[in-house]
Amino acid sequence: MLEGKKLLLVISGGIAAYKCLELIRRLRERGADVRCVLTGAGERFVTPLSVATVTGQRVFRDLFSPTDENEIGHIELAREADLVLVAPATANILAKMTAGIADDLATAVLLATDKPVMAAPAMNGRMWEHPATRANVARLAERGVQFVGPEEGEMAEAGEWGPGRMTEPADILTAVETFFAGAGRLQGRRAIVTSGPTYEAIDPVRYIANRSSGKQGHAIAGALARLGAETTLVSGPTRLPDPLGVRVINVEAARDMLAACKGALPADVAVLVAAVADWRVAEPAKRKIKKDSTKGAPVLKLVENPDILAKLSADNAGRPALVVGFAAETGSVVEKAKRKRLTKGCDWIVANDVASGTFGAESNTVHLVTAEGVEDWPPMAKSTVAQRLADRIADALEGVPARPTP
Repeated sequence: MLEGKKLLLVISGGIAAYKCLELIRRLRERGADVRCVLTGAGERFVTPLSVATVTGQRVFRDLFSPTDENEIGHIELAREADLVLVAPATANILAKMTAGIADDLATAVLLATDKPVMAAPAMNGRMWEHPATRANVARLAERGVQFVGPEEGEMAEAGEWGPGRMTEPADILTAVETFFAGAGRLQGRRAIVTSGPTYEAIDPVRYIANRSSGKQGHAIAGALARLGAETTLVSGPTRLPDPLGVRVINVEAARDMLAACKGALPADVAVLVAAVADWRVAEPAKRKIKKDSTKGAPVLKLVENPDILAKLSADNAGRPALVVGFAAETGSVVEKAKRKRLTKGCDWIVANDVASGTFGAESNTVHLVTAEGVEDWPPMAKSTVAQRLADRIADALEGVPARPTP
């Protein structure tokens, strides 16, 4: 199943590093070509000779090695792998990955790679549950890093039990095989995703907006790209990094977002996650509106913005085969989502209750509303929602002819 696949395994410094020898053996049995980068801390647990023996290749250790850099530098290591796997992924290396620190060969490779990254965390339970580690994991997941584990169990320290134990090699192998089985499911497909809020100008200083962070939309764009889709992300103003492998068009207003979506057609699927302002000021002031106590508050005349979901769902030759809308509600979530699906003419609605602080959070609880019924998904990280939705989209498009490339 892994025949011809190239993996770069980064072994960092944790007691679970010894499990990597078994992992390498299992990967090679499946036909994978495995190269290893061993950190200085990792060498304290497994020797370069042991790793070289099981991989059948030399081990890369030193960022400043003249021989290694001349023959195959860290940039080439980062580029030629089909998947970069970090196992064990200690709290230290996760923190460096989050901050973009590149002070050794392993972290330099991780910063330079544009290939998918998977990590198998391993650390003491208290370290795993520390807010800094949780924030780092959430940030990395937003950027597209996939996580395997950790598991709950006995720790290396005597008498310690809890989350943080590295997933067993057989299960990591399954995760790698699942990754490659899913990769390419949307190859040859085109996807449009909208994300973030829109800003509708009141004057050159002020605007109408909302609390959307863009985290869910960006995660969905990244998940579709990882499945092989040629993905265009039309994003309102956010503070998020662009997802890897995604073409990003930055816009501000709803009309600009609609124009960008139309310009990205034809597409096989459109996932409209952005929280688009329903109204805009009819005539924004050309200069800042000054406060004048003698005149009272200014009166703003609002006009309705274009309905992007309805327009892309319209039954015409340019309609994507699958149109997915989002519904952010504050009560009667499922019933409102059902009505929205029918009135907008889209195929699916992903609904959530934003009254509980979903905007800007790392997790989400959604309901998938389709013509067949309603699926209530449990609370999960937004990155997990994204991957699950991307898999469902791949299922739905199976057997559907791809839209012609313009």
